[in-house]
Amino acid sequence: MSYSFTALQVERMLGDWRVEGPAYSRLAEAFEVMIADGRLPAGARLPAERTFATHCGLSRNTVTAAYRVLREQGYLTSGRGAGSFVLLPATEQKHRIPSSWAADQERQDIDLAIASLPAPESILGAATRRAALDLGQYSHLPGYDLVGAPELRQAIADRYTARGLPTGPEQIMVSAGADHALGLVIRLLSRPGDSVLVDSPTYPNALDTIRALRRRPLTVGLGMDGWDTDVLEAVLRQEKPALAYLMPDYHNPTGLVMPDGVRAAVAAAARASSTILVVDEATCELGLDGGSLPLPLASWAAPRQVVSIGSMSKTCWAGLRLGWVRAATPVISRLVDLRCVVDTGNPVMTQLIGLRVLESYDELLAERREMLLRRRQVLAESLARRIPQWRYTMPDGGFSLWVDLGARLSSPLALAAARRGVKILSGGRFGVDGTLENHIRIPFATDEESIATACDRLAGAWREVTSHRRGHA
Repeated sequence: MSYSFTALQVERMLGDWRVEGPAYSRLAEAFEVMIADGRLPAGARLPAERTFATHCGLSRNTVTAAYRVLREQGYLTSGRGAGSFVLLPATEQKHRIPSSWAADQERQDIDLAIASLPAPESILGAATRRAALDLGQYSHLPGYDLVGAPELRQAIADRYTARGLPTGPEQIMVSAGADHALGLVIRLLSRPGDSVLVDSPTYPNALDTIRALRRRPLTVGLGMDGWDTDVLEAVLRQEKPALAYLMPDYHNPTGLVMPDGVRAAVAAAARASSTILVVDEATCELGLDGGSLPLPLASWAAPRQVVSIGSMSKTCWAGLRLGWVRAATPVISRLVDLRCVVDTGNPVMTQLIGLRVLESYDELLAERREMLLRRRQVLAESLARRIPQWRYTMPDGGFSLWVDLGARLSSPLALAAARRGVKILSGGRFGVDGTLENHIRIPFATDEESIATACDRLAGAWREVTSHRRGHA
């Protein structure tokens, strides 16, 4: 699908890009950041050079030169009378960074763009060996299925029941991760052009999926203290979105937890507006401070009103690509029917590994929590020592700090950090239309030494960005 962005939308996304150096070069770099982190998707149509220059108060020569650089580097294609469209160079992957971010092996670049833990070698290795021994029982079958192995679905259902939400295996469909599950749910329960309510900030891959499926993200701001019940109720009542994508437990990127009262209010408002709640629970079992979570959001709503999505990517290993959907049995049946035309199903071996991991899941979660607690502390201490002016609320769980920079400098900071060997996503990646440029997400999933080193480099990048700012005249 081709998106057309207005000059106003692009200006908002650019943030404060005017730092030292040729204006056209800095403008081109700012566009590269937005293309690389997905805010400007491949196929997006950019505003005409004259229109953009006039709106932003720039000389047309500056914009023309910036567009030319983007074309030369493979980020843009233009045709007379057709306009200029975003490209993603063939050599780039989904999370590839611009040329100025290129990896320097001697410098040992640090990737903070993805919040994901390394594989738990002992537990995952033991699970894989046991799964290999079990494989013979399934060798007479095709080796994949659309709904999931009965034993695995039962094990997943049991964990929901233990959390206070009675669940049977018929309410579970196994998927190839949470993103895969979300795509199937959106396809089934909404139509192109429908609006999907999302928090702002929210999980970037969810925004990508919503846009790719031609749905419209409808944002509701999430404050440092959490969800505003009155605003959520008003938006649901007035806009009546088809779906509402929410992360009530250790929200990504803020780490916030939705209180009981808000859960009840959201469920009631969604019921009144006929909105289906899509609940992302990928991090719900990664509490770090010993507190207990409220009952799952599905406990507050009618069975057909909520679809819950889970995954082992955050708790075990993203490379396992194992997730699931919990929903009313008729919804699961419809998802399976839809899946027949989307993919071939779940590999048996992956499911057997997941089943064995679940047998040691409490041990695994204890190890993960201990690891994340240490790394969160190192990050907090490093930021306090190196960049004390940045502000954040310490999360009770999850993977990251959502940091308020105090200025709309997230994209320039990401560029400056990359030149120092730290890849980090700008705050705008977590929002829509250029919002959140005053924030940045800093995960604490990598090792302690890398976290401390990254903070040293971020401090240098911050000094560069703040000292080189100049006015817009």
